[in-house]
Amino acid sequence: MAAVPFRVGFGEDAHRLEAGLPLVLGGVPVPDAELGAVAHSDGDAVLHAVADALLSGLALGDIGQYFPDTAAEWKGMDSRVILAKALELVRGRGYAPVNVAVVVTLDKPKLGPLRAEIAASVARLLNLPPSEVGLSFKTSEGLAPRHVQTRVTVLLGSIEG
Repeated sequence: MAAVPFRVGFGEDAHRLEAGLPLVLGGVPVPDAELGAVAHSDGDAVLHAVADALLSGLALGDIGQYFPDTAAEWKGMDSRVILAKALELVRGRGYAPVNVAVVVTLDKPKLGPLRAEIAASVARLLNLPPSEVGLSFKTSEGLAPRHVQTRVTVLLGSIEG
């Protein structure tokens, strides 16, 4: 049976925020963040959601199956490792990301000044041109000021003949 030429994946991630912790989004440290992600890994909500979107597009589960938060060896891990594993699994099934749309909800700090850097980082990690990474920032309008959430949609294309 020939591979379906395109698949769509969706991922979502959220973390509670607390003082004294770093905030990393899309592999980029957020320098003016007063609050950082509470997480078993580095808490990068962007890369977690991108990885889950990649996996969901091919019904490969979610990152918790591959990196359970109960396993000591994953404590404090760099989320780029999570994303690399998701990409390996997707490529192993004959697909690669074509483009990605990312929406981050965070009240503070404003992320606009980091837009190009975060988009470039995500693009580099996915082997995409930056023009194929859509990045939107929203606030919770005060509903969740100690919370970061990311939603991601990814288009996967078949890389088989």
